[in-house]
Amino acid sequence: MSRSTEFSAVVITAISLTFVALAGQAGGADANWYSPGGTHDESNFSGLDQVNTSTVSRLGLAWSLDLPGEVSLEATPLEIDGTLYFTGSGSNVYAVDARSGKIRWTYDPETWKFRAESMKLVWAVHRGVAYSHGKVFVGTRDGRLIALDAKSGAVIWVAKTVADDSQKTITGSPWIVKGKVIIGNGGADFSARGDVTAYDENTGKLIWRFYTVPGDPAKRYEVAPSEYGAMKMAAKTWGQDWWKRGGGGGTVWDNMTFDPELNRLYIGTGNGGPWNPRLRSPGGGDNLFLASIVALDADTGKYIWHYQTTPNDIWDFDATQDLVLANLTVDGKPRKVLMQANKNGFFYVIDRLSGKLLSAGKVGKVTWADHIDLQTGRPVESSGRYEQGLVKVWPSALGSHNWQNMSFSPRTGLVYIPYIQLGMKISDDQLPWPESKDNPPFQQGGARTSLLVEDSEDGKGALIAWDPVAQRARWKVQHAALWNGGVMSTAGSLVFQGTAGGDFSAYDAATGVRLWSFSAGLGIIASPSTYAVDGKQYIALLVGYGGPVAALSHLTNCGWKFGVQPRRLLVFALDRHASMAPSPPADFSVHALDDPDLEIDPKRVEAGMPIYQNNCTYCHGRLLVSPGTPAPDLRESTIALKWDSFRATVKDGALLSQLMPKFDAFSDDDVRNIFLYIRSDAREVLKGGQPRPTGQCTDP
Repeated sequence: MSRSTEFSAVVITAISLTFVALAGQAGGADANWYSPGGTHDESNFSGLDQVNTSTVSRLGLAWSLDLPGEVSLEATPLEIDGTLYFTGSGSNVYAVDARSGKIRWTYDPETWKFRAESMKLVWAVHRGVAYSHGKVFVGTRDGRLIALDAKSGAVIWVAKTVADDSQKTITGSPWIVKGKVIIGNGGADFSARGDVTAYDENTGKLIWRFYTVPGDPAKRYEVAPSEYGAMKMAAKTWGQDWWKRGGGGGTVWDNMTFDPELNRLYIGTGNGGPWNPRLRSPGGGDNLFLASIVALDADTGKYIWHYQTTPNDIWDFDATQDLVLANLTVDGKPRKVLMQANKNGFFYVIDRLSGKLLSAGKVGKVTWADHIDLQTGRPVESSGRYEQGLVKVWPSALGSHNWQNMSFSPRTGLVYIPYIQLGMKISDDQLPWPESKDNPPFQQGGARTSLLVEDSEDGKGALIAWDPVAQRARWKVQHAALWNGGVMSTAGSLVFQGTAGGDFSAYDAATGVRLWSFSAGLGIIASPSTYAVDGKQYIALLVGYGGPVAALSHLTNCGWKFGVQPRRLLVFALDRHASMAPSPPADFSVHALDDPDLEIDPKRVEAGMPIYQNNCTYCHGRLLVSPGTPAPDLRESTIALKWDSFRATVKDGALLSQLMPKFDAFSDDDVRNIFLYIRSDAREVLKGGQPRPTGQCTDP
């Protein structure tokens, strides 16, 4: 049984209104799971209750499907009328029989053939597909939007959503709104200008596009006439000549929500690009619509309202997390609200008619701001900004809640949040940085930052049951590891979540007591879904640890090895006891390789280290400490053992089709220096050098 703790004292923002949740209200998914969050409210809640607190002990594996070649699996499987649809690491699409696990078709968009440069911008991950009227829609990492026939996987149409020289990528799922396919993109870290675009679901024709950052005023902000007023308003919040310094960021790379009652689309926008406002918007300003929740007319894309969670973002605090719709009662009157557990550590409850903030409370450890002023809606910052010197803040740029889905249960009135606790040191990159070879900073957009662990819960995650009315935690399950899976709740009074350590568990939604658990044999980061076929409830989950874990190094090293533990789709049902091949156990050892005849020049090693850190860390591990995904530990790689194979891979792109980018702009000296840095560290491991610390991933 995992530990569950009742919070008796939580510092929250004082509010003058009394809220009461409408427990038992309608909402959530039914027999089908239509969108990443189940249905239009994106609550990750299901009304199915065959699996419940009384029956969950009988839950067992119905079937499993191995997925060779996959690495990081982030998608929530959709299920429509007996077929599961989901994506793999490379934007590839699967259609699988929901009863038996038999593959019906697969589609490979061959992203490495299109805008191959985009492969350098983001690791190989993808969060799923959309479905409508017999068609499946996928946005690809290279920036295409593709419509497929749901029965055969045949291509119906392809829309090119970004320019060839764009710094944008797509890793999120599309959304379906009244015959339109809505797609956003990532790239704020590379100063791309954010937008969200609607395409006709039958033809792929562009219908409307909303930009999140204004363009050149001399060109009427480079927007459609209907958007001019919103961009003129936003432009007042930017410094002089902002459009000459890059796109500004604000990319819509993850969640959206459609409100059929109000005919509105709600989008969450990303961080500023570059990070440092000194480069992005000298002279100050809030920089709309960065780090904001924006309401748009679903038919036209016209701006309605916005709420900015982090004005003049300086920390990489996106507002792209789940936007969950619900009905709450305020002073005895029903209110339509939108809820978000933001990356910046605050939980927001917003009136979705007006965009007015109703309440905001701290979820866990937050030091960058003291509270949110309910009159102005603005944070009262407390840590100081890093233009004047190095500061320590919680949460880190990873956030206290990232892309992993939270869930709202109308039965309990609670929101279940996959929480992260981690701090960071951050400074302007023109200021001195405390030198440390063991903890070198990341360089990002005019800022330097490194991870910070100071207390017993830093560097760990948790499952928190949050009361959005009282703005306090009702219970908490502490996890040993940092990077865990998304959450689903059900009418069976259950909450499901997987962990980095590989356990998939069901908790009592009211108390947090763990009632059931299954060892998946590999870390879990995706959210589960549930559906019913022939009167039987099933629960589906993709198992494939990965994402940004390499950059977090030892904090996310759970012993999973690249290509060793099988990536799988697991499906569960009552009274089923299917078997699956055992997964190799976690292994924290570094099985380094060495060529004893190779001469290693220490000066080249020293030159290779920063090139590696700035270009290879996000896939292969910070300081070469790899969590085994999304790419191999290069000290163990046979390709990285020999110069010829290493050069062919890195500079010539020998493994492009396996989603390894090519770095043809590197000189041979650059590649040689990286090679010798890897070889030197591998040799030190074999000599018995001090092993670097590993993460602790097994829950109590």
